[in-house]
Amino acid sequence: MSTATSTARSSDILRSQRAYFATGATRPLEFRLEQLKKLKQAIQDHETDIVQAARDDLGRPEFEAYFEMGILDELNYVIKHLKGWVKPKKASVPLSQLPGSAWVQSEPLGAVLIIGPWNYPFQLVISPLLGAIAAGNCALIKPSELAPNTSRVVAQLIGEIFDPNYVAVVEGGVETAQALLQLKFDHIFFTGGTRVGQIVMEAAAKHLTPVTLELGGKSPCIVDTDVDIKTTAKRILWGKFLNAGQTCVAPDYLLVHEEIKVPLLEALKTTLQESYGENPAESPDLARVINERQFDRLAGYLESASIYFGGDRDRSQGYIAPTLLEPVTWDDPVMQEEIFGPILPVLPYGDLGEAIAAINARPKPLAIYLFSRNKQIQQRILAETSSGGVCINEVFMHIAIWEMPFGGVGQSGIGAYHGKTSFDTFSHQKSVLKKPFLLDINWRYAPYAGKLSLLKKAIMR
Repeated sequence: MSTATSTARSSDILRSQRAYFATGATRPLEFRLEQLKKLKQAIQDHETDIVQAARDDLGRPEFEAYFEMGILDELNYVIKHLKGWVKPKKASVPLSQLPGSAWVQSEPLGAVLIIGPWNYPFQLVISPLLGAIAAGNCALIKPSELAPNTSRVVAQLIGEIFDPNYVAVVEGGVETAQALLQLKFDHIFFTGGTRVGQIVMEAAAKHLTPVTLELGGKSPCIVDTDVDIKTTAKRILWGKFLNAGQTCVAPDYLLVHEEIKVPLLEALKTTLQESYGENPAESPDLARVINERQFDRLAGYLESASIYFGGDRDRSQGYIAPTLLEPVTWDDPVMQEEIFGPILPVLPYGDLGEAIAAINARPKPLAIYLFSRNKQIQQRILAETSSGGVCINEVFMHIAIWEMPFGGVGQSGIGAYHGKTSFDTFSHQKSVLKKPFLLDINWRYAPYAGKLSLLKKAIMR
C-alpha cells in the first residue's frame, strides 16, 4: 500500500471517528463500561489466539506468552474504579470568590492514536486502549508490523466488537505509520524506541498534538553488599532474560559492589544453569530474538566483549544464549545504547557516590533497581537519582501495580499510564466556576477610585 493510499484510508477513518465522537455517544459512563466489558469478554474468547500469536512472533515459552493476558487484571481494575474517576472533583473557593462553587471535571479528548511495539505486541496496545475507552474517546490502533501474528489477532478482535467509527485498527508498516502521523489526532500514544519516539514527537508538534511516549533506556541494577545473593541473582536474571531481554524495563546492566562481585557472578552463573540447563538452546523456557536485524545488532556487541558465561548464538533460530559480560568498561559498545536482548554486562563499583555519578552522567533511565537491606543506601538512591520508577530488592514488578503511574522521564519517556493515570492521560481536566447573580459586590469594577487600598489588603496579606 502506497503512502498516499495509506494516508487517504487513515484520513477517512479519522474523519468518521470525529463525526461519531461529535454525537456524544462515547461520553456516558454506561457506554464506556459496556465497551470495556465487551473488550474483556473478547480477550477471554481469544485467549488461545493471543497466546499462540505471541509464541509465533517471539518464540516465547507458553508461560511467558500468557503475560499478554495479564491485561485482564488491569481491565478489571479499570471497570471497578471508573465510576469514581468520572465524578467531578470539588475545589475550594476562596473568600473573595464567594458565593460560588468550583470543580474539575474530566472530559474526553476526541480521537486518539495508539502506536504499539513488537515486544509485548498485544498487551501494550490494549493497555492504553483501556484508558482511551475509559476516558470516553474514539481510538485508532496501529499494531507493530514486526509482530504480524499478533497484529492480525488485534485487528480481528477489535473488528469483531467495535464499530470502526469508534475503535479501529490499521495494519501496515512504516508507510502506514508515516501516513497516520501526517494527520491531526487529539492525542498520540507511542510505545517504542527513542529514535522513533523523536519522529513521532516531531510529527505531532506540527499539529500541536499532545503525546505520551513510552520509551526505554539503560536501566541500571545496583547490588550492594548487604543482600541475599541467591534471591538477588534469581530476581535479576528473571527480569533480565524474560522475553529474551526484550523488555523496556529489563535491567540493562549490573553495578555490583566489588566486595561481592565474585560470589554474585557465581550465583548468576549457577542460577542460569538451573533455569535453562546446560544447553539453553534446548530449553523450552527461553524466548527468541524477534528478527535478524535485532539479532545482528546484539551479536555485534558480543564480537569484542569479554564473555563470562554464555555467548552461544544461532542466527537461523534467532537464538542468543543468556549471556553475562565481565569485565566491561563504560566505553564498550554494549554500554552505548539500550541492549534490549539477552546480554547482561557486569561492572564493579567501590564507592556508591561514584556509582550514582555514573548513572546521573547518562540519560535518565526508565527504571532503577537496587538490591540492598541498608535503608540509608535505599534513601540515597531515591534522593540522588532520577528515573521513571524504582524497585528495591525487586525488578520489573512495579509496572503491575495499577495505582501507580508507569512512565519515563527525560529520554526514557514523556507522560505515564496504567490504571487511573491512563484515564487522566486521555482526559482533559476542565476547571469550572459557577456563581449566582446574588451579592455582586462592586469592588472589582471601574471606576477604581478609592478601591486600591482594599485590593492591596486582599492580595498583599
